[in-house]
Order: sequence, then C-alpha cells, then structure tokens
Amino acid sequence: MDVDEPEVTYLPQQPLPRVQVPASYDAHREKHTPLCIDNGSTHLRFGFCTSESPCMGVNMIAKYKERKTNKPLLLFGDGIDIEGGARSQARTPWEGDVLLNFDALENALDYAFIQLGIDTPTVDHPVLMTERLASPLHSRALTSELMFEQYSVPSLAFCVDSVMSFYHNKLPSPPVPFRSDGLVVSFNTASTSVIPVLDGKGLMNHAKRIPWGASQATDYFQKLIQLKYPTFPNRVTPIQTNWMLHNFCEFATDYTALLRQLKDPLEMRGADRIIQFPYTLPVVEEKTEEELARIAERKKEQGRKLQELAAKSRMEKLLQKENDLVRLQSVRERREEESKREWADTLKEEGFANDAALEATIKKLEADLKKARKKEADGENEEPDMPPSFPLVDVPDEDLDEDGLKEKKKQKLLKAGHDARERAKREKEREREEREAEEKREVEERDRDLSGWASRMRKEQETIMTRIKERNRRKAALNDRKSAASQARMKSIANLAADDRVPKKRRKAGGEDMFGADDADWAIYRKINNAAASSDEEEDFATLQSLEQKLLAYDPTFTEEHTHASLTSQRSALMSAFRPQYEEGDVKGKTRIHVNVERWRVCEAWFSPSMAGIDSAGLGEVLQNVLARFSDQEKGRLVQNVFLTGGPSQLPNLIPRLHATLRPILPPEMPLDIVRAADPTSDAWRGMADFAKTDEFARVGVTKAEYEEWGGERIKRWWGGNWNASVPL
Repeated sequence: MDVDEPEVTYLPQQPLPRVQVPASYDAHREKHTPLCIDNGSTHLRFGFCTSESPCMGVNMIAKYKERKTNKPLLLFGDGIDIEGGARSQARTPWEGDVLLNFDALENALDYAFIQLGIDTPTVDHPVLMTERLASPLHSRALTSELMFEQYSVPSLAFCVDSVMSFYHNKLPSPPVPFRSDGLVVSFNTASTSVIPVLDGKGLMNHAKRIPWGASQATDYFQKLIQLKYPTFPNRVTPIQTNWMLHNFCEFATDYTALLRQLKDPLEMRGADRIIQFPYTLPVVEEKTEEELARIAERKKEQGRKLQELAAKSRMEKLLQKENDLVRLQSVRERREEESKREWADTLKEEGFANDAALEATIKKLEADLKKARKKEADGENEEPDMPPSFPLVDVPDEDLDEDGLKEKKKQKLLKAGHDARERAKREKEREREEREAEEKREVEERDRDLSGWASRMRKEQETIMTRIKERNRRKAALNDRKSAASQARMKSIANLAADDRVPKKRRKAGGEDMFGADDADWAIYRKINNAAASSDEEEDFATLQSLEQKLLAYDPTFTEEHTHASLTSQRSALMSAFRPQYEEGDVKGKTRIHVNVERWRVCEAWFSPSMAGIDSAGLGEVLQNVLARFSDQEKGRLVQNVFLTGGPSQLPNLIPRLHATLRPILPPEMPLDIVRAADPTSDAWRGMADFAKTDEFARVGVTKAEYEEWGGERIKRWWGGNWNASVPL
C-alpha cells in the first residue's frame, strides 16, 4: 500500500529528563506559608500558595541499584527513564483510584519538600492536600499519620481536586464571596466523577463516580491495537498508547450514526490516522545485471528439468496403472473358472478381503485412467493421419514365439490405451454436442423471453453464491473447535477410528463390512479434511463466472457491481480500509499502526463502559441520575454551568457530545451551558492556592492536637472537601 508521507505521524522520541534545581527556601522560612499538594494519580503538583504555578513531576518512584558502583538509588518521576532496569521496579502511591502504597507516597513527598528547598527538621507549614471523592478512611488515616508523625506539619486539610478547579475558574473578585452554582464533571486518571455545587458548596451526598478514567481508556486502546495487530513487530507501551489517545482520539456526537457512515470504505480511509513506529531496514546485497540474468537462467533450467521429471513420473505412473488394471481385470475373469476356496485364496494372494474391495480398486483405476487420458486428449492439437495398427492382437498365442508373445502383450496394452482415448474423444464430442444443443435452447429462450431468462440466470447466480458463502462459513466454523461443525467433524473422525466389529449374528450370516462399495462412502474423508480444496468449489466458480458473463452480455440491468467478485471486493475494500495490508518485505509499512474506528470507540466507553467490559452506568446516565435529585429550579441553576476539568476533558468534541446527551433530558426552555477549565490539568492546584490565601483556610484544617484527639480519619466538613467521617465546623 502506498501512503503519502504527510499523512504519516511519526512516534515522537521521549525527551531526556531535566535536572531539577531545588528552589530557595529563604522567602518562606519561619513564615508559615501554606503548602499546596495535588497528589494526583499521574502527576504530583506541589508548591507554596504564593507561587504562580506549581512544581510538577510524574508521581512514580523506583528503588534501583546502580550497576557500576552497586549503590542503591531512589529515582522519582522522569528520572526513572534514565535507567533501563528501573522501569520494572517503578511503583506509584495509587492502586487504581485508592491510595495504598504509603512508602511510595513518603518518597514522593520527600522529593517535593527537597525541591521546595525545605531544609528544616520539620515542615512548619499548613498543608492543603487533595484526596479522591469518598476516599477510604484507611487511606486518609495513614496519610494524616505520615504528615503529622513524619513531617510534623502544624495543620492538614483535605479537599477534592475538581471542586478546587471549579473554585479557581469561578472565583469572583474580592470582596465578593464565592457563591457559584454548577455541575462539576471531573475526568481523572482512574475514575470520572460528577459533583453538584450550589451556593458555592459541593453537595457530596449527591456526588457520583464511575470506574472509568484515562488509565482504563489507555488500557482499552492498547488491547484494541493488540487485537488489530496481533503480530506487530514492536512493543506498544502504555506511554505510547496514552500519547495516541490524547492526539488522535475524540468523542462522537452520535456514535451509532458515525459507525454507519464509516461503513463506506472512502469514509473509513478519510478517518484513518497512521502512526509510524521505529524500524530498521534490512541490509540487502545488490546484484549486477549479469548475476541476475544468470540466476534467472538457472531457475529456468531447474524449472524445465522439474517439468521433465514430472512428465516422466506421470507417464510411469500411468503405465503402472494400466498394467495394474489389466492384471486385476484378468484376475476378475478367473472368478468364474475357480471354485470358492480357490477364489478366496486368489483374493488373499492379491491383497483383497472380498470381491467388493477388488471391484472398488478396479473402478478407481478406471476413473484415474479415464481422467488422465481425457487430459491427454485435450492436449493433442492434431489427429493422426492413420489410426495405429495392432496386428498381433488377434493372432493366437500358439502361433507366436516368446518374443511375439511379449510384443502381443505390449500391443494389447497400447490398444487398450488407444481405445480408451478414442472413448474419451467420443465422450468429449458427445458433451460438446449436448453443450451446443443447450446453448441453442438457451438462445431461443433468451430471444423469446429475455426477462424470464435473466431472472432464471440471476436465481442460479444467487444459489451458487449462497453455496460458496455457506462453504466459506463452514471453513471458518471448522477453525473454531467449539462450533457445531467442528464437533461434528471430530465425531466423524472418532467413528472412523472406532473398532466397530461385525456382530456375531452377522458374522454367522456372512455379514461383511461393505464400506467403499459405494463411491459416496469416500466423501467422508473430504468432509473431515477441512484443508483440502473441493472440486465442487472449482466447478461452482467456473459456472458462476460463465453465468455472470452471459448476464453482462445480454441483461442491461446487470452490471459489474452485481458480480460476485465486485460484491466480495466491496467487503474486502472495507476490511482493507480498516487495516491496510502492506507487501511482504515492506519493513516500514509493517511497523505502522492505522487507527480509525478506535479513535471514537475508546472515548465512547465513557458513555458506555459496558462495551469495554465494565459493569457500570455511563456518564450520561450518571448525569441524569444526579440531576433527577434536584427540583427544576435547582436543576436550571446547575445546568447553566456544567464545568469540565481533568486531563481527558481536553479530548475533542466532548462538549458537543455532552450537549447532545443532556439536551434531551432537560426542558426545552431550560438554558444549557458547558464550559471547560482554562487549564484542566493545573487549575486544581491553582484553586487550592487561591483558597489557602483566605482566612477560611485556617478554620478547615485539622491541627496536631485535633489529630491526636480524633485520629487520622476525622476531618472538618467544609464546602470543598469530602463528607465521610467529617466533623461540622
């Protein structure tokens, strides 16, 4: 397949990690500046609330032993990619959407405090930290224990990141208090949550969450690629898949209508995006024209020799079959002359169990010779001027000497072959006359009733195409060992392999195994052999081609689009557009991935998680369920400000898709407005920084004394935090 180079996107190289220089701590020493930590599943964002933007790193650590000096290393974030073996040792604080690995969290916090330049024995700053919606108490308790016992922070407050992103984007100018309404939809790494906000307070008792996020979408995308390219030469990593997800995937306003549109191969090719993976061209030794000509001549000579050997072998086999047939026919003629005992001994000497076996062998030899002689007759271009003569055939044996008897035997064989060829020619002539008569009747019928003739031809074409389709379906079913056709095949094999003895009564009555006496018995071997080509299939294709040629010639309504080849190629064109095939040896093409349907299918899983095997309601159902809990007046206030945040919210066409989902479930006169955060990835930290500067922040944090009294699970209930195990302010 030829592809224009501008249509191909090359996989970007991973940038080298940068060495982060710790900041100066002098500006915040002994000033108790609040510290904001957005502990995300993918990135850790941290910084003092007075900073304009946070410091950031991949929230992942790896304990690795350096090979040269044998020193243990603790790598964080991008530094893990420096050492090839460190990636396998990498761990994150999160397991899905739950904070569980607290040794990794401790190492990540150590890195954050070092980068902030904190060089004191304790972290003497109030901390505002994010946690997941409805975070388990176990995770909260261990996090509180780590912050208070290990770092000795003076106070700790937890918040929900999506609410803080909403706070930053809707924060009015002072001194106007924060009283915004909205429906916050947060697209996180391992989940997607919906939180209603009324009068500036997050109503956590009405919040909902579905277990589908960016990590699940990446895994699903990777599985689709592996299913589409099971033998792809390169390993497609989750990092590469995540890059493809954010650069090529998008939401569809109407996914079902889009699939109907993509049934057109041209539309499928238009939606195709090509990603080129790294490859290495093989070293090919170039040959001169003389060497190529010499190789071609050698191959031609080898082919000629093989043809001569095949012709010689074919002739020897044919003579052997003729001799065997004459010998077996002479054996059969002795049946009337010998007694039953002598005839049984004769059959045993010849290797036959009974008369039926002898007759079956003779029939098979006659059929093989007839077929071979027919081919030989077809290959003859000229008839001989004079028929061959066999003068010794009618001479009695007693009138001939030993050499004459040998010559007579040879002439008898030649005469038998000549007679067989003559019979084949007469049979061929008779078939030709019958075919001409049939064609004449068909011409008369066509001239008399063209529409009726065309209708009959089309029915025959449809019947043959159905037969071919059924045969292909059966072949496909035989490849599935659980299918009914495959099980029937195994049953036939088992029946053939079984040692079914003749019952005692039948043995006394002279009963015999008559398998093979009827030529149809041998069809069982063709039935169980799913790899062998069928002669019926060849005849069907030949007949179908003849029918279609006649219809194309005489039926004006029958075009090339109605032929079997055209109908098959249309289906093949769609498959070729879905996954284009490259020529064997095209290393560059073999390392390309074509994504088309997957671009929308992955994103559709947010609204239909069941298509990815997740037993959960989709985002549209969750939104409808949350809005159903409010009155029409409150619902109108919520949908006037549907707020999207989180990294996956940047995927294209999400806002039109949500609009198409929400509009039908709302009254026509109710206004609907959907907006996206200015910076969906970092606005949560900025909202935390904005809130940490207010006087209210000091009231929502849990102090060290309250921690020792209540325990690590308890928090204060406020508008931006969770409500589980909370104490009202």
